[in-house]
Amino acid sequence: MFTPKYPPQDTAPPPTIIQPQPAASAPAIQAPAPVTQMAPTSNRPTVQLTPGSVLALAAGGGAVVLVVGAVLVSLLLAVAITGVSVAVVAVVLRLLIKDMHNHR
Repeated sequence: MFTPKYPPQDTAPPPTIIQPQPAASAPAIQAPAPVTQMAPTSNRPTVQLTPGSVLALAAGGGAVVLVVGAVLVSLLLAVAITGVSVAVVAVVLRLLIKDMHNHR
């Protein structure tokens, strides 16, 4: 039950290794071409921002900030309300227990 189950072994034939044929004559060694300094080019596409897209990004960022702020404030409010209600329950229980001890 707790022993591992291994998948079956691959049934593909083993790869064949092709041996390189020895060359009849070695090619002549050529001198490397001179290297010229060029500005590096980037393969990344450039992002062009228009005034409309900048405005849309700013509005979207503002909306995200407002939504996150509203969620955090509501969570803080929920914690505060819970804390106050627990404090009220503790005071009421303390008064009830004190009243029970006084009436004996």
